[in-house]
Amino acid sequence: MLLIPGSGVLAMIDESGWLVGVRRILSPNYNERPPGVDISLLVIHNISLPPNCFGGPYIQQLFTNCLNPDEHPYFAEIAERKVSAHLLIERDGRVTQFVSFNKRAWHAGESRYGGRRDCNDFSIGIELEGTDTTPYTDAQYGQLQDTLRVLLASYSGLTPTRVVGHCDIAPGRKTDPGPAFAWERLTAGLNGDE
Repeated sequence: MLLIPGSGVLAMIDESGWLVGVRRILSPNYNERPPGVDISLLVIHNISLPPNCFGGPYIQQLFTNCLNPDEHPYFAEIAERKVSAHLLIERDGRVTQFVSFNKRAWHAGESRYGGRRDCNDFSIGIELEGTDTTPYTDAQYGQLQDTLRVLLASYSGLTPTRVVGHCDIAPGRKTDPGPAFAWERLTAGLNGDE
């Protein structure tokens, strides 16, 4: 189960689709999932703002439509985008939830998996603070594994084989989580091998 950093508390998902005890920053960038659609895919992404820089409030500002386009040249390109993810796992392992799992976060964009389009409809999106080429931290792998255990136990349509990268659902358009992400480490941790 997900250990809330510094608390010794194991997380669970409440009936509203929120991890209990995890920091929440509410994003306006979500909508309802289509009727009758079950969660059956988990998409791992990466993000760093500005590019290749870690820390700071910029990811949270992007997901809440508060990013100042004057603070960095790259921000001027993306400040108007309406995007979100369900969760962000920062370099130190801190987990923030932006959108209820019951809702459709805007993380995948144009996408396809298993012959189905619009992966946002049936997926959960988790952003790792990172880049395609920077190794992810031990804290991130630990929290991601713990988070996946909670999600796999909570949503019957999710299985370890339905955990993919953004690159898998939008090939040619997206490359994250990139070659720096150790899929074998994630899988070993889920199987208790780590």
